[in-house]
Amino acid sequence: MRAGLFIPCYVDQFYPNAAIATLELLEKLGVEVGYPSRQTCCGQPMANSGYEHLTEGCNTLFVDNFAEYDYIVTPSGSCALHLKEHLHTKNNNDVALGMRKKIYELTEFLTDVLKVDKLDAKFPHKVGLHQSCHGQRGLKLAQMTELTAAPFSKPASLLGMVEGVELITLNRADECCGFGGTFCVAEEAVSSKMGKDRVADHEHNGAEYITAADLSCLMHMEGILRRKNSKVKVIHIAEILNGVKEVVA
Repeated sequence: MRAGLFIPCYVDQFYPNAAIATLELLEKLGVEVGYPSRQTCCGQPMANSGYEHLTEGCNTLFVDNFAEYDYIVTPSGSCALHLKEHLHTKNNNDVALGMRKKIYELTEFLTDVLKVDKLDAKFPHKVGLHQSCHGQRGLKLAQMTELTAAPFSKPASLLGMVEGVELITLNRADECCGFGGTFCVAEEAVSSKMGKDRVADHEHNGAEYITAADLSCLMHMEGILRRKNSKVKVIHIAEILNGVKEVVA
């Protein structure tokens, strides 16, 4: 099995430890991982802002970089969903459309493809799991609480395999953090208030760390936590699953 590792631009620039943890974790689980060095943005910021026609360069480069792999794995739910639903090119569209089925967010890949049932990792902390909107409602990584259906969470099931993790119970388990990509720029007041509410839920229920499969959400909440001098830290789920002991502030 050969998997191409896609690292979104903001992860590469601001949270490289999450990218390294993803690589190490996949290799520990026996996956042959390749990292195309010419990769860049998936094009989601332009598409979400109404400029889908400007993503052709990103799409073409993505196809050129990753077409040869059996799977494409990324530690970002929002980027995974965008590529699954929108990857296309003018000159090689059949290949692009076929690649959509090979793109996986990390926890989705671990659960659905690798069928992971145990992990050699330890993280003795109280952890709040943020179920991102793209991951929960787009990728179906977890059940939505408003549905009358059996609950499930792929990220939570994986965290349950990590020794010492105590998952806290949130008052609103699938509340949006308010980031929303360009929404946090266009509607900064609403975005900030939503983020403060999301952070307060984790703090109220005793979280030492907030984790998620989307670093964009964590970045948004981290800014709020730092501005209020909170002791709560954020950490990408890949780092916990890979066995990191703690985050150094």
